[in-house]
Amino acid sequence: MKTVAALAIALLFVAPGASSAQIADELSRRQALERYRVGQELLTAERYEQAAAEFTAAIELDPLLTLAHYGLGQSYMALKRYASAVQAFTGCKDAYARIATLSQSNALESARRQDEEIRILRDFITAAMQGNIKGANEGNIAPQQKRLDELETMRRGTTVGARFQIPAEVLLALGSAHYRNGQAADAEREWAAAVTTNPRLGEAHNNLAVLYMQTGRKQQAEDAIRAAERASFRVHPQLKADIAKMK
Repeated sequence: MKTVAALAIALLFVAPGASSAQIADELSRRQALERYRVGQELLTAERYEQAAAEFTAAIELDPLLTLAHYGLGQSYMALKRYASAVQAFTGCKDAYARIATLSQSNALESARRQDEEIRILRDFITAAMQGNIKGANEGNIAPQQKRLDELETMRRGTTVGARFQIPAEVLLALGSAHYRNGQAADAEREWAAAVTTNPRLGEAHNNLAVLYMQTGRKQQAEDAIRAAERASFRVHPQLKADIAKMK
């Protein structure tokens, strides 16, 4: 179906089991970060099975390393292992919730984690733009830049005591995994949460428009298309045409 091709399913993901995780010791943390870096390079080079193995190893060393959960989800989406991707993104949400709890009892540790993940992403993006990461290009650097922007926004919110929220990009990814796994209601819930968290996330509005169209909700589909375009997202003309033809 042409309109399904219009769905902007983002390749973003994560892994299970973080909610009960304990804080990793310093050695485990450093080892986890190194496995994450290797996994990210493998993911960029489209070596998805190997990337997933590295991200899994990183999570075992440090279950609160949200970047590794996210990378694992990306790997599973690329491998079309959508049920595993759902688990990965759910694990990412759990890790963020655990870190939010940590920020109440150990604010310095929580802030250190956020700063460290921001630095890792900045270093990766810089290396990729300088041609030092095999297979890096504008297309696969862009999601990392989005991720960096989201983390920096969260970090600023932490400093002013803003209410904790799961990053919108994680919710978008989880919704996409649910959708690909045939769980439309779950996908709608996560995408709706994503646009509540960040109304400027055009991909999530676009995805909701597709879902509304497929379930016969023309007015909601039209509203979602307008919201996507207000967020400067380029909506596929075929999707707009198909929604216009709905009764």
